[in-house]
Amino acid sequence: MTAVLRLENIHKSFGETTVLSGISLDVAHGEVVALIGASGSGKSTLLRCVNLLEQIDDGQIWLSGDDISDPRVNPDAIRQRIGVVFQQFNLFPHLSVQRNITLSLTHVFGMSKTDATARATELLERVGLAEKALWYPDRLSGGQQQRVALARAIACQPEVLLLDEITSALDPELVGEVLELVRSLKEDGTTIVMATHEMAFARDVADRVFFLDKGLIAESGPAQEVFENPRDGRTKAFLQRFRGTEI
Repeated sequence: MTAVLRLENIHKSFGETTVLSGISLDVAHGEVVALIGASGSGKSTLLRCVNLLEQIDDGQIWLSGDDISDPRVNPDAIRQRIGVVFQQFNLFPHLSVQRNITLSLTHVFGMSKTDATARATELLERVGLAEKALWYPDRLSGGQQQRVALARAIACQPEVLLLDEITSALDPELVGEVLELVRSLKEDGTTIVMATHEMAFARDVADRVFFLDKGLIAESGPAQEVFENPRDGRTKAFLQRFRGTEI
């Protein structure tokens, strides 16, 4: 299968602190890849490097065959090809739900206001929030805001969707509605790389799992295989915390 995203030997440090120590992975079209590991293992930094929010120290990143780690690339042009949803919803508080979605469609992609509004309406219907199109984010629950953020991220049909712990800021009862939307995106063939602490979800939805430990990939493989028969002692110790509960 064609690799939409390919990372080769990625290194990243902040001062004297090494965060990524030679990460290599690839993501095929329509594949869902889950990054798991303890807080501080490098998951979020890796996603920020892919979206060019952090500059790597060494290595290369390819998006659909284009070397996006080349310092000559235009980061804004690359980010137009990548959808991102963060832990915090990052919606514009002064804009309606609908306008949060149409803003980039009209200003960045040159879509007409009519077409952008139609696209936003379609997406809000999909995430179950069509009746709240003219509401402002502060009137929505955390789960609803995150669903709007997901709708905004896929509005421009990105080549890859990056999800950075998108349920960590939600109350437990709101997590399910967001994860169910991610599950439906997978069914549509969306290429997804997600950092998550939702182990049961990663096991059931991801095609492959990468366990990060101290900036290294300690173990990777098909999701069921990693969760049911982890080989590395660090993976076993990490997953042991979830045995008998989530997974």
